[in-house]
Amino acid sequence: MSRAQRRAVRTYRSRLGERGLARFEVLGRETDRALIRSLARRLAEDTPAAMELRATVSRSIAGEPPRRGGILAALRRSPMVGADLDLARPREDGRNVDL
Repeated sequence: MSRAQRRAVRTYRSRLGERGLARFEVLGRETDRALIRSLARRLAEDTPAAMELRATVSRSIAGEPPRRGGILAALRRSPMVGADLDLARPREDGRNVDL
């Protein structure tokens, strides 16, 4: 590598470091290449979705069981909470059928 190329690589990596990113190499299956790249791209973002993805992957790798009450918590966050819905329906006996 020429001196100019080494300097360009060094400045590029320092700019990555200023953004809090690091370049590293991983080994994996060829079929997982796109998945790993998209995962790395998403994790490099500084968004709530990236934080949630990071937590989910960490829990999955750590082998922790999923938290209990997730469905109940989702139902409680529903916009229909507190709405006065009448979910009762009339009881019908059906039809008479001659066989």
